[in-house]
Amino acid sequence: MTKRSKRVAIAIIGATAFTLAGCREEQVDAAAFPDLQSCTNEATRGGMFTAQDCEESFSQAETLHVDSAPRYDSLEVCEEQHGADACGSEAGATQGGSGSIFMPLLAGYLIGNMLGGRTGMSAGQPLYKTSDGRFTNAARSNTYSSNKGAAKLSTSQFARPASTAGKTPMTRATASSRGGFGKSGAGRTGFGG
Repeated sequence: MTKRSKRVAIAIIGATAFTLAGCREEQVDAAAFPDLQSCTNEATRGGMFTAQDCEESFSQAETLHVDSAPRYDSLEVCEEQHGADACGSEAGATQGGSGSIFMPLLAGYLIGNMLGGRTGMSAGQPLYKTSDGRFTNAARSNTYSSNKGAAKLSTSQFARPASTAGKTPMTRATASSRGGFGKSGAGRTGFGG
């Protein structure tokens, strides 16, 4: 091999490594909490998020819940997907919703530090129980073993899910055709304490 071809080969390898590194999704510090109080309690003990981060992220999660939670045409179908006593009416969760449409109850929320460091911008996502006792976000992009703990998550876990408000609720047939809510998650993540 000549000197020129060695340099070209090294340049190609370097460019490939740089390109692959650029494709890797950014990871952020994240935590899951079953409720706002758990997050603010952790914040007072010097956790990775401030009480203000907790409040802002919980508010975001509640807003996304009202707009993007899965909706079902019956309580039975909702409970098949999320477990017994894990669902309520849309009217109970939203202003002006229907009493004949059912949604899972908020079972916690994810909070992520989107800019890094303690002064970064936080983002929130609602969590819902799945029928197998795990938890998933509204977009069903991941399934989590718990609704409490900390982990590194990709920024895509905080992407805004599609709105379900005003859309036709899922029936038993449509929920089955999708493999059930939370079953199409891209991966499974565990949270450590």
